[in-house]
Amino acid sequence: MVNVDGSVFIQIVNFLFLIWILNVILYKPIRNVLLQRKEKVTGLEEDISEFAKNAKEKIDAFSSGIKEARVRGVKEKDTIMEGAAAQEKEMIGKINEKAASELAKVREQIAKDAEGVRISLMKDVDVFASDIGKKILGRAV
Repeated sequence: MVNVDGSVFIQIVNFLFLIWILNVILYKPIRNVLLQRKEKVTGLEEDISEFAKNAKEKIDAFSSGIKEARVRGVKEKDTIMEGAAAQEKEMIGKINEKAASELAKVREQIAKDAEGVRISLMKDVDVFASDIGKKILGRAV
């Protein structure tokens, strides 16, 4: 059987004292290290989530910048194409006007030349007619 005497109380006090010593020397420092580690991991997780959020925002900003640049590029291209089409139309109009005026001049010159040839041939018609008549008839007319 177990006898309860004064040594049991000393053992209980000794046990409580050892628990207190272990708590001060061993358990509290380990719990502090674990708590610091947990705080550090939590801080790193927050930093990671913040960096991921910033990266996503930067990617979104970059994508929107590229989209805006494409839209501006297409608008500028369309503006340039419209300007080029207007210039082309203007140049073709000028070329057509110039060609029409040159054609009119050439027609006028041909008409003048034809009239000159007709007048000169009218002067010589009697001579040609008598020459043809002589050749056909074989005698002077």
